[in-house]
Amino acid sequence: MIGKSNLFVKNAIRSMARYHDHGGVPGANLPFSINNRFKLTALFIVFFGSGFGAPFLILRHQLLKS
Repeated sequence: MIGKSNLFVKNAIRSMARYHDHGGVPGANLPFSINNRFKLTALFIVFFGSGFGAPFLILRHQLLKS
């Protein structure tokens, strides 16, 4: 049983190492495209702006609720 699981893990690691694309190109492993500068800037503004603005919006909501 243990021998079969070791063989499975060894084959899985070998296939991942063989078929995984390491790219070599900056940004090849990112989940978003970095080719369009304006779209990337808009995504960064939305991502960081929502995280920064959320506490202020929650505070405003709580103050207006009472």
